[in-house]
Amino acid sequence: MANSIKKDAEWAEAKKKCRLNEETLKMAKEMGLNPRSLIKNIPSKSEQWKAPVSVWIREMYEKRQEKAFRKKAGKRENHIVKKEGEGK
Repeated sequence: MANSIKKDAEWAEAKKKCRLNEETLKMAKEMGLNPRSLIKNIPSKSEQWKAPVSVWIREMYEKRQEKAFRKKAGKRENHIVKKEGEGK
């Protein structure tokens, strides 16, 4: 019970410090990211090249979704090819 409250407080802190909205926060949780790792990835003034945490999460989420889609499509193609081979 106490761990749950502590974890919720960490997520609330990450949401505030990283300026995340509910959707981006949901994506981060879905990917299994840790709230402390989000806070650590906040770009400093000397890291102009680094994207804001919200952009970083969205890009990573999209890449993972594309990869999962390609993997699923590949399995579907292999299944269809096997079925056609059995019919002959």
